[in-house]
Amino acid sequence: MTDTQRVNIGKQDPTSYKALIALSAAVEKSTAEAGLDPLLLELLKIRISQINGCGFCLRMHTRDALKKGENPDRLAVLPSWGETGYFSDTERAALRLAESITLVADGHVSDADYAAAAAVLPEEQVSAVAWLSTVMNAFNRVAITSRYTVAGG
Repeated sequence: MTDTQRVNIGKQDPTSYKALIALSAAVEKSTAEAGLDPLLLELLKIRISQINGCGFCLRMHTRDALKKGENPDRLAVLPSWGETGYFSDTERAALRLAESITLVADGHVSDADYAAAAAVLPEEQVSAVAWLSTVMNAFNRVAITSRYTVAGG
């Protein structure tokens, strides 16, 4: 990372940032109504932020997950979730779909990834994971573009 000062796009255009916050609140409501576990939501936010390399969001959502009771071992192996026995079928389906959405430039959301999620998750949960992924990717891009500060301590 460089020391180049960046415009904080959320502060420079608060109307757009507030709209993103409102969309996030609507998505959080939808995920709850769809019956998704709050810990799974944090895992998705963390995994998306890992893929995007957003240190600010990684720190925030890792702290949130720990406060909500997430197991540190699960957080430690999250980047290799597919190779571990730590995650349920529902969590695996959601993680696979979220990764595919996040990596959309690498071949779109493949039929295989979508079908794997749809085989485990009901439609409202597929939709909720897709919207959560969309919003989290947007937040990552705001933080990364603006170079939100992530200091030690």
